[in-house]
Amino acid sequence: MRKAFRLLPLPLSIALCLPAFAEDKAPNWGLCPATDALPAFGEAPPADKAAAETRTQQPTDIEGDQLYGTSTVPQYQGNVALKRGDQFLGTDHLSFDTETGNYTAEGNVRYSDSSIRMVAKRAEGNQEADTHKISDIQYQLVSRRGNGGAESVDLQGAVGQMHRSTYTTCDPSQPIWKLSAPQIEVDNDEGFGTARNAVLRIGKVPVLWAPYFKFPIDDRRQTGLLYPELGLSGRNGFDYAQPIYFNLAPNYDDTLTPRYMSKRGFMLDNEFRYLYDGGRGELRTAYLPDDKLREKDRGRLEYSGYHNFNPNWQARAGLAWVSDERYLEDFANKLLGVTASNLQSQAGIYGTGENWTAGLMADYWQLTDYTLTEDALPYNRQPRLFGTWDQPILPWLEVGVYAEAVRFVHDDVHDKIIDADGEYVRNGVEREVLGGSRLDIKPYVTMPFSGAAWYVTPTLAWRYTGYDLEQGLADSIRANNLAAAGITNPTPDQLRGNTSPHRSVPIASLDAGMFFDRETTIGDKPYLHTLEPRLFYLRTPYRDQSELPVFDTRDFTFSWGQLFRDSRYTGADRQNDANQLTMALSTRFIDQSSGRERFSASIGQILYFDDSRVTLPSNPSPVEQGKSAWIADTNYMINDRWNLGATYQWDPKNKREDLASVRARYLMSNDGIVNLTYRHRINPDGTNLLKQGDLSFLYPINPSWSVVGRYYYSIEDSKPLEIIGGVQWDSCCLAVRALARRYVRNREGELNTSFQLEFVLKGLSSIGQNTDRTLRRAILGYNRDDLYLVPPSTTGATRDDYDPNLIP
Repeated sequence: MRKAFRLLPLPLSIALCLPAFAEDKAPNWGLCPATDALPAFGEAPPADKAAAETRTQQPTDIEGDQLYGTSTVPQYQGNVALKRGDQFLGTDHLSFDTETGNYTAEGNVRYSDSSIRMVAKRAEGNQEADTHKISDIQYQLVSRRGNGGAESVDLQGAVGQMHRSTYTTCDPSQPIWKLSAPQIEVDNDEGFGTARNAVLRIGKVPVLWAPYFKFPIDDRRQTGLLYPELGLSGRNGFDYAQPIYFNLAPNYDDTLTPRYMSKRGFMLDNEFRYLYDGGRGELRTAYLPDDKLREKDRGRLEYSGYHNFNPNWQARAGLAWVSDERYLEDFANKLLGVTASNLQSQAGIYGTGENWTAGLMADYWQLTDYTLTEDALPYNRQPRLFGTWDQPILPWLEVGVYAEAVRFVHDDVHDKIIDADGEYVRNGVEREVLGGSRLDIKPYVTMPFSGAAWYVTPTLAWRYTGYDLEQGLADSIRANNLAAAGITNPTPDQLRGNTSPHRSVPIASLDAGMFFDRETTIGDKPYLHTLEPRLFYLRTPYRDQSELPVFDTRDFTFSWGQLFRDSRYTGADRQNDANQLTMALSTRFIDQSSGRERFSASIGQILYFDDSRVTLPSNPSPVEQGKSAWIADTNYMINDRWNLGATYQWDPKNKREDLASVRARYLMSNDGIVNLTYRHRINPDGTNLLKQGDLSFLYPINPSWSVVGRYYYSIEDSKPLEIIGGVQWDSCCLAVRALARRYVRNREGELNTSFQLEFVLKGLSSIGQNTDRTLRRAILGYNRDDLYLVPPSTTGATRDDYDPNLIP
């Protein structure tokens, strides 16, 4: 019986060699002409991936114009075609010795499958020994972009060797860049290749040479060098980072990154990752011995990970530590590093079910602002136990409870002074910050009645909050209350504070609304016009809370959401008294042909029927009887390109604007975008908190050239916060981005200048700094795949963000 002829394993030697350097970011191939280096072979079967998976179980069909020779050495002549599954091999002449396994294919050798298409002059080898030699090859990848050639390929089983091979993702008529190597060895069993004397050319200019390097040829990770990052800035000087990847095991790896900064010295970054069936984690560390600018050792540590016990329970941790209070400012490349005053570390066990959530956790805060003391840090919650339960009893009746028990501790405060050099230094004075424990329970019952165009939801809650305080803290609170009352010579008994204060208060609310809609026509376009009035009444009696401490409670920022909450405070240390009514009205125009909301507007205000006497020590002014500020918000989609939005708060009592925000966005037809924003917010005392303007844009000059920029300016401080200017050049297979950036680098407002340059070899990788990350942060909608002000994955409260005030 004649043995089946097995098709040549060419994809193992070609398709998996140089193209293994695929980048993570999806490249833009819009400028590439729709031409193939090798047109599809008409007689080849379709490039079907399903057929590729079962090719080994399918027979090989052989056709040809003539068949001659012997039964053991058949020879096919003229239009020879071998087919098996998705594989095709065509040639002018094929001879095959069924006894020895030797074969020879000569003349117009063509091969294709679901991953590659190639032509060669000659192919010969032995099927039994699995040895093959293919000469004068040109190939094109089918499943991804890539084409090139090789003088010859030698295969011995799973090990192959390519001679004088090339690879590029460019159009064959315009090879802007090309990677070539005189010799590449491939081991498919081990999953890696070795290239010697590889040269990367842009045009005819060699820009990178590697005498020897290994690279992966499949999904298996391999130890080796990653592409370096280069930068230049006034803060760090010349900046070079060389990542080294270590494939330690299938489920964990490590990336070590030596980094040289000419103005600071050598820094060592490391990232360790692990993964298993029940969880995953990452550990990042950095160490900079003897920073030349700070004259001390510096470093950081970050850990994030989780472990799933079962579908309901999970352990989760996020830990962070830095060596000093200037670390974030010195090594962050965005404004967040300058403004962040603390780092939070937390770990806990969290559970969730159909009607409940629960958790036991602890956290710790570290100071990262050298201008502040530990007074600015929140209390550490060590530990914190919380739970929620919510159960519908009837279609119109629902009951639930929120509960939390916390122990609050705080680091001692070390006072600071400004020395002769203008530096903030500790003066040796240390103050103890006392703490305590708190129990907060808030059961409720609500009755949600609703119809097709209306709803009425009465809710009755009862809130109990009790404390166990350290005696010193209780005495301090009592002393402050006596001083506020004008008692100048209190007795010892009067000075002794209550270590077990508590508060118990009922909370009643009524939330009601209606929906009106009508069909209308504007400019011959059909719209659905809605009118949505809403009333929210809140009644909470006054309770004296002056003996309660303030651990984690502050005023909510007044906003649209605050109109419908049952407390104006975060945290449980204060529950405001209230006799108030919120009146709000919203309207929308919805394009019935597309379903898009073309226009929306909302306006609302709170009417205070009584003075609200509960206050915080940081804001002792009560809310007086009368009216709150008006809150208005509107969005107008003029057309598919223009979008306008505005938020405005007007205080009728003080006759001033508390907040003004105006937003405009223009989408160009050629993927360009322009964003313009103005923000103004004032403090409760009437002074400006911020007044800022922000302009960012991506403007394509033509399909190849575009300019990008951002001008973020503080009108209040009369100085820029961030300026970015750059150019981008894009071609079929190569993109170059050059950026100049000037931004606030410290809390004194000093500016830093940096330059970033990146070469993006599409389908291979990028060389230089990650300019795409910088531009996506600075220019809203830079890639036109993200037009959110805040990414959806970061919005909303997480499971451990327990705060009953956030839930009406």
